This record gives sequence, structure tokens and C-alpha cells, in this order.
Amino acid sequence: DKNCVIFYMHQDKHFRWEEEKCTDGSKWRFLEHKGPVFPPPYEPLPDRVRFHYDGKAMKLSPGAEEVATFYAKMLDHEYTTKDIFRKNFFKDWRKEMTSEEKSKITELKKCDFTEMHEYFKAQSEARKQMSKEEKQVKNERILQEYGYCVMDNHRERIGNFRIEPPGLFRGRGDHPKMGKLKRRIRPEDIIINCSKDSVHPKAPPGTRWKEVRHDNKVTWLVSWTEKIQGSIKYIMLNPSSRIKGEKDWQKYETARRLKKIVERIRAQYREDWRSKEMRIRQRAVALYFIDKLALRAGNEKDEGETADTVGCCSLRVEHIRLHPQMDGQDYVVELDFPGKDSIRYYNKVSVEKRVFKNLQLFLENKQAKDDLFDRLNTSILNKHLQELMDGLTAKVFRTYNASITLQQQLKELTSSDDNIPEKILSYNRANRAVAVLCNHQRAPPKTFEKSMHNLQTKIDEKKKQLSAAKKELKAAKADAKTLRDEKSKRVVETKKKAVQRISEQLMKLEVQATDREENKQIALGTSKLNYLDPRISVAWCKKLGVPIEKIYNKTQREKFAWAIDMTDEDFEF
Repeated sequence: DKNCVIFYMHQDKHFRWEEEKCTDGSKWRFLEHKGPVFPPPYEPLPDRVRFHYDGKAMKLSPGAEEVATFYAKMLDHEYTTKDIFRKNFFKDWRKEMTSEEKSKITELKKCDFTEMHEYFKAQSEARKQMSKEEKQVKNERILQEYGYCVMDNHRERIGNFRIEPPGLFRGRGDHPKMGKLKRRIRPEDIIINCSKDSVHPKAPPGTRWKEVRHDNKVTWLVSWTEKIQGSIKYIMLNPSSRIKGEKDWQKYETARRLKKIVERIRAQYREDWRSKEMRIRQRAVALYFIDKLALRAGNEKDEGETADTVGCCSLRVEHIRLHPQMDGQDYVVELDFPGKDSIRYYNKVSVEKRVFKNLQLFLENKQAKDDLFDRLNTSILNKHLQELMDGLTAKVFRTYNASITLQQQLKELTSSDDNIPEKILSYNRANRAVAVLCNHQRAPPKTFEKSMHNLQTKIDEKKKQLSAAKKELKAAKADAKTLRDEKSKRVVETKKKAVQRISEQLMKLEVQATDREENKQIALGTSKLNYLDPRISVAWCKKLGVPIEKIYNKTQREKFAWAIDMTDEDFEF
């Protein structure tokens, strides 16, 4: 029975293809690990570090003091300036106070956390001063004990095996729960997953696990329910593990299957724009957006529990404006809405006339807060996609369009005659085209201006060096013309090489500056890790003689070891 191809990594880091029966849905047969690493218990503040209320020093009870330190650590963060954050924190903090503290501490604005803040700042500085070796020794010891598991005869690296310490919830965007207290996760909250015949992880002395189960249909090792949103958190294997690699490979193979039928799907949804049924028209226009603009589907959420973010199916009338003509283009749709992680999605795009007319129809007699696609939701859309192709979801379109865009851009932008820095600039430009398509934005790094200034200084220095080297070459040529001897000829060659070397260094710096400037507000990492078939990048590197280290860092190389190992230069997505 060869229904399931799986591959694994040997200790020598080479992948081998291996066929195994796994028709029963099991992910492993044997699993053994040490469980999670808990954060250290709270250490009370030294007596010299005091909290003040209304100008007077006040000693807090241990529970209230611990929660106060969470706020003190964040004093220079913009979160503590937000009303909702302050309100949620104060409410949760009061729950930890003694009745005496509650009666005294009634207003957050009278609280002074300055001494605490300074104390933690000094501690943080001291940690930064620790040598790299000191940090490594400590981390390596914990990693060797807790960072690996044994799964089916293989020692596999675990992802993040540490339990998050208690603190204040931040959330993304304007999250209604920001500032709430994230309580300490205890062994009693933890579910352990391992095989029956393994040595089970031991709970810390005097405690017990919530449950130990033996479920080989799942790949997580540890899970618990996070108390603010009620979501389940997991400890999984590291991205470089066999199981993760196999999942990744299957994801890109699904996107490649879409490539074979995508034109048929497009013809179908074009036809559906004329359907007599409104629900079919809405589905077809939404699918066009998901395909053309790589929008996320958008999942239904509980009102008020999370930040108000939307995707394609949950767009409201207020998120869209129609312009019969704009900037010299016909049928322009202007989209403006908070997307995943509250990152603003803003785009003006010229669409086909039929799409435009349908959108006008969908907007008729609706208020700002009404749904644009009122006859559609994510499950209806995904059910339809599943009928078109097994395993097809809105995300597969995103993966497909991202990967195909990268491949096309690399073909257009790179020339085999370019030198390595130029090829890398072209690669990053292709990756940028994908990040723009997927709306992977970031705020410009805080250090951006400074690092650009430093780079510009290096460029100016290099230009001076080049101009001096050119003068020296000119003088050497003049000497050689007069003297006509071997020594002066050699000097000319040396000076020529120096000019060439400095020119190359200057060009490298200038390419770097262009790259940084263009990257200022775009996050390249997200698409690289999640949406781009790594085989496209590996094949490009092999074909153009670019070292893979220039494209993927160590973590990415480990995650994509399967692709690096199996791809030759002729791979086509």
C-alpha cells in the first residue's frame, strides 16, 4: 500500500525519500519528550525599589507587586499611553490587590512606577552586557535537555518549548482586550501528548499535569488553553523536522495542482458573473478578488472579542468605493480596510466592467455597516472551492499567485551576465513584488534613518577612495609612458586592479542602499517563509550560481532543507 509518501531527515542532514503505509491517518508510532520549560517563579523586588502612590512610597503585596512590574516594564512603550490598555490593566490589577490596597489605590494616574521601571531597565542592560558565550552555555544546556524529542527512531528538534511568562496582553492593532492580565500557566493547565510506551514527562515537584494523552493523529507534543482569548496554544516540532517539511512540501504541491486548472476556474467565475442567482454572482466576484488581489478569505468572528479586521467575505459597504473613472483608468475599485493583524489594506485597482457593474448592484440600498457580500461567508466559499479541486482553499490561491509571481519576476528581472550583488537585488525586487501583492507591510524600522546615514557615509568614503585610486592610476600610466620599463608596467596593473576592486565595492554598497530604501515599508520574510515555493528560489540559485546563503538565512535553510536537497536548476513551479 503506497498511498502516502513521506520523507525524513537522517542524522547526517540528508533527506531520503521513503514510502511508508500511513493510510490510517497516524502521524507517528513512537513519541517521547521532556515536556515544556516553565518560566522562573516571581522574584520580589529589593526594598530599595519602591512603588509610589499619590507621592508616597507604598509596599505592595507580592501578588499586586508582580502585576505592577508588568506595567512598569512597559512604561516607555506606546501601549501604556492607550486608554483601553490602561483601563484593562487597572481593572485586572485591582483583582490581585488586598482589600487594603484596593481602598488606597483608586486611580492609575496617581501611580508612580518610575523606580521599578529604572530597575528593570538596568537589569536589561546588564543582560545585554553578558558575553555571547555565557548566554550560549546556559541556552545550550536547556536546549539539549528539552529542545529535542524522539519520534519514530529520529531525534527531532522541537519548535518553541518554553511556556510564555505571565504579563500584559498586547494584541495587534486596537485590540479590545489589550492590557488585560495574562496569568501564569501552571502544570495543571497543561496537556501532554506522547506515546504509551515512552518515558512520560514528569510534572514539576508537587504538581500534576491536567492530562497525559496518546493521540498519534496529531503532531503537537504539549497544549494548553490561553486564558485571554480562549485559544489553544501548542508546542510543535521545529520547522526543519520531517513532519513539518512534509506538510510544507504538500502545501506547495497543492498550489501546483491549482496551476493546472486555474484557467478553467477563471473561465467559470467569469461566466458566473452573469448568473441569475445573486449568491452565485457574489461568490464569483469574491473569488475574482481572492485570485486577482490575493485577498484573504476572512473568517467570521465573535463581535467585540477581537480587533475589527476583515477579509474578502466579510467586507462591508464602508470598505469599498467605486469610481467609473479615476487616474486615467476605467472601472476603478478603491479598497480600504483593516486586514490581518490590523494592517491597513489600501488599493486602487481597475477591474473588468462586469465586476464593476456587479459591485454597483451589491451596494444598492445598503448602509455603511452592511455586508458587501451578504449572501456569502467563508464556509460557503471554501465548500465551493473544495468542489472545484480537492484541498483547494482561498489560501491556496494566495500561495499559487505568490509563487507564480516570484517565478515570472525572476525570469524578467535577472540576467546571467549580472554580478552577484545585482542578481540578489533582482531577487529581492521579485520578492518585493510578492510582498506587495500579499500586502505584507511593516512600519519602517526605528533604526532606518541611522543605518541609511551610516551606509551613505560609507558610500561617500568609497567614492573618495575611487577618485584617489583613479588619480594614482593616471599618474602610473604617465610614468609608464616615460620610463617604458617592466616595473612601471607592473605598477599600472596593480593600480588598475585597485580601481576595479574599489569600483566593485562601491557598486555593492550602492545596490545595498537601493535595496534598503525599497524595502523600507515591506516585510519580505512572511512570503519567503509561508507563500513562496522554496524550490523556485533554490532552482534560481543553482541556475545563476548564487550561493543559497545569500537568499536564505540559517533558519530558512533548515526549514527548506527538503527543497535544497531535491531541486535541480530546471525546476518549474
